[in-house]
Amino acid sequence: MDPATLAHAALLGIVEGLTEFLPVSSTGHLILLVDLLGFRGPPGKLFEVVIQCGAILAVCLAYAGRFARVLSTLDRDRASRAFVRNILLAFLPAMVLGASLHGFIKDVLFDPRVVSIALVAGGIAILVIERRIHVPRVQSVETMPARTALGIGFCQTLAMIPGVSRSGATIMGALLLGVERRTAAEFSFFLAVPTMFAAAVFDLYKNREFLSADGLGLIATGFLAAFLSALLVVQTFVAFVGRHGFAPFAWYRIVLGCLMLSGLAWR
Repeated sequence: MDPATLAHAALLGIVEGLTEFLPVSSTGHLILLVDLLGFRGPPGKLFEVVIQCGAILAVCLAYAGRFARVLSTLDRDRASRAFVRNILLAFLPAMVLGASLHGFIKDVLFDPRVVSIALVAGGIAILVIERRIHVPRVQSVETMPARTALGIGFCQTLAMIPGVSRSGATIMGALLLGVERRTAAEFSFFLAVPTMFAAAVFDLYKNREFLSADGLGLIATGFLAAFLSALLVVQTFVAFVGRHGFAPFAWYRIVLGCLMLSGLAWR
């Protein structure tokens, strides 16, 4: 395996882990960086999708106690059942639309120009939502009404456009639907588990005949790098948002998107 390609895979994994749970679009960053590096990994954008599971594993580890408590009390605790119900309801729209639009998304929307425009538009949307008066009605995942969870799920489908940001769409959607800021961020973490796991399994199945030993080695390298870097973000993101809000991420998106559009215009 080419050492330079392996180093690129590790770098992409680090970027994935650092951006997966921030409202800046991890997929968008990967598409832009893959384009800049000229990275040639496994086919069908498989690498970019599967290494996201490394970041998801970081969430599972960081919230292992909470997940274990929910699963162990599922048969007797109403709050635990509400937790699982809300995650499944929010996952449903992405599962249906993602399966039906999979080919179109990968063939048409995985483009640096689409990503750049979505980064700028998403940054503006975050600034608008941040500045509106937010009076939270939902203080925890367990007390979230079913219709709110489903609404957040539909918001998540906007992230099928690379550059929108899955976490950004779910968090901003949750805020608009009256969810408290910390709960919105944590619900985005939890919702990522079934969403990204399903996307990775689906992509692995669709591209199974193209996988090689080198391809699996690149995926493993990116997966590990994403896991380690995501651990840092999961443990600090909620505290950062509590102090500074989401505006810093919005301005970052706008600046990055404009820089990328300028760079693409000069090609």
